[in-house]
Amino acid sequence: MPLRVLLTGSTGFVGSSILALLQRRGTADVRVLLRPGTATSYPTTATVVRGDLANPASVAGVCAGIDVVIHAASYVGPDMRRCEAVNDLGTAALTRAATESGVRRLIYVSTAAVYGSGPHRGPVEGTLTEAPSSPTSTSRLAAERWIRSAGGLVLRPNLIYGAGDRWVLPGLAALLKAPGLIENGEALTSMIGVRDLARITVALALDRPDGASASVFHANHPQPIRLRDALAAIATRWGVTPPQGGLSRAQALALLPHLPPRLVELAAVDHWYDSTAVWREARIGPGRRVDQDLADEAARYRSQ
Repeated sequence: MPLRVLLTGSTGFVGSSILALLQRRGTADVRVLLRPGTATSYPTTATVVRGDLANPASVAGVCAGIDVVIHAASYVGPDMRRCEAVNDLGTAALTRAATESGVRRLIYVSTAAVYGSGPHRGPVEGTLTEAPSSPTSTSRLAAERWIRSAGGLVLRPNLIYGAGDRWVLPGLAALLKAPGLIENGEALTSMIGVRDLARITVALALDRPDGASASVFHANHPQPIRLRDALAAIATRWGVTPPQGGLSRAQALALLPHLPPRLVELAAVDHWYDSTAVWREARIGPGRRVDQDLADEAARYRSQ
């Protein structure tokens, strides 16, 4: 009998990529959790289950008959109340539903932003104290704790790019227009393509019947990339000249007020995390180098 999988966040950036991979594999009975009244805006053979993470009572019973829950839904934004309602209390309700139904595996796609501001230079899992600095990352850390309390697995990607990305590639495009490289482009950053993140998630969900050896994994390409190399890869594919010269972090904040401060921080100091363990755990190999993959995604991004 195929594994029965419940996926949350199937209409989102990460969740839609996970759903596409689950459907290509065709080895699992897939159900997707959608809010009442939400229409499926994508082709799917999955069964639709109705429930709203912001309404805990509506989530009761959604895991009946389910073997594996992949929780890829999160509210990402400044509304503290909605962060708490969806990410914290919604995950608590989903975890209770999974526990009550005897779900065997529970996986949550979280974020390395739970570590807060850098510099972060290659820490392995369990060696860096969480220090979230936004309502989103604070509430997602709370969600992690619900998942882990139920024996589930947490994935912490850093910067995710690919089809549907509304933050990383647009941010890098904005940095290409800057009058110089922030801190000379020396900052090292962990990144992962959304398709590779989906590969990791699905492998851990479907192919590891013995479960994972840890409760938290960094989920990025194992090789971090320097900002200047990421910008050079995109600039070459677009046929433009990357920024020349350098800007300090303070100069960037003063001269580029339209850029989000978080983007300037990521461009100025290291934010990379040892991500070798997750590939070993999933028993799959990483995809292409980030610069190569990023260049192709940038070409698709620009064509759209």
